[in-house]
Amino acid sequence: MNRSSLAIACSALIFSSVATHVSAASNIDVVEHYADIAHAVFSDAHATAVDLNAAIDALNQKPSAETLQAAKEAWFASRVPYQQTEVFRFGNAIVDDWEGQLNAWPLDEGLIDYVADDYQYELGNPGAVANIVANNALKMGSETLDVSNITPDLLASLNELAGSEANVATGYHAIEFLLWGQDLNGTNAGAGNRSYSDFAYGESCTNGNCDRRRAYLKAAAELLVADLNWMENQWASGQKDNYRATLLTENTDNGLRKMLFGMGSLSLGELAGERMKVALEANSTEDEHDCFSDNTHNSHYYNELGIYNVFTGSYKRVDGTMLTGPSLYDMVKAVDPSSAKAIKADFDNAKKEVYRLVESAENRNVYFDQLIASDNAAGNQLVNDAISALVAQTKGIEQIAAAVGVSNLNPDTADHQF
Repeated sequence: MNRSSLAIACSALIFSSVATHVSAASNIDVVEHYADIAHAVFSDAHATAVDLNAAIDALNQKPSAETLQAAKEAWFASRVPYQQTEVFRFGNAIVDDWEGQLNAWPLDEGLIDYVADDYQYELGNPGAVANIVANNALKMGSETLDVSNITPDLLASLNELAGSEANVATGYHAIEFLLWGQDLNGTNAGAGNRSYSDFAYGESCTNGNCDRRRAYLKAAAELLVADLNWMENQWASGQKDNYRATLLTENTDNGLRKMLFGMGSLSLGELAGERMKVALEANSTEDEHDCFSDNTHNSHYYNELGIYNVFTGSYKRVDGTMLTGPSLYDMVKAVDPSSAKAIKADFDNAKKEVYRLVESAENRNVYFDQLIASDNAAGNQLVNDAISALVAQTKGIEQIAAAVGVSNLNPDTADHQF
């Protein structure tokens, strides 16, 4: 994002004396509470993934419209805390290196299961229509892969098969595709509409290979639970050799930088850029985040809420309890209340504008894939307003950085111009 040298100079002038007034103890308290929030949100993501796994067990044991719907509801619930974890991704390499196995997108779903005859996929991807569910072996060039026994380890090994990032075999979106099937509605109303009979037994099975489809769904769910359990433990207190311990022994300025870089990069390059601007400019449902379930509005909102959580030092857990503590907002407010108020107003506005996408879906049944349609001027404007609010929020994040003595923050733009 381009900011004028005058704007940067003004920010530096406003906050020129702040860094010397913020005590080292305050820095430590804020970074430690940041780790507390990370542990809480990853813990909730793990717990809801366990619930999803149980719902998938119920579906596999007794496929029905009711058990399929319950599994879908469990998937929706699991996305609420997970999307709030993504603010920890960009500033912490341990999260960024790990998250692809859980949340990579967009994906060529033909790698996983059957697709429509007119399926559009990434050109040159030999795995795009491999259909693991229907095949015990995959021919990839001169190599033949044995996929007869579908396990979590096998699925993990198939990510980025043949060097293509579109080959995503695991994570939330693989599970989403298996539960919903393809969304064949384009920018018209409607999500995927897979029948529960795709998981049925015997002659009730539709589209073949129901036993392998059940096995795939179960293996993907088990891997999701294991991965989230591992990351939850990385942020747990009282352990000497996990990531939290490493973070809290680093220079506290580095901890603040990680917080701010994660917030700014999710706000700008990822959410405003990759997840909104790319889809809008291409009018492409293929670039929609939760594309099979039409849950993208919630996915975007909970990303934004994750940013807001770190700024305010607060997180509402899935059981309704609130976690609060020392925050970046507190640090700025202590030395310059008026600037803190203006920055918070930008955060509040970003949360409001992104929530308007949720309101569109819930109140008008107009979902993100419809908002980005080329002939929906009002919908396009709604998405553009959210992007603009996220850009303004990122400027506020840069101002916070100046306030706490973090220079040259440069949040990732993902090569987008705003």
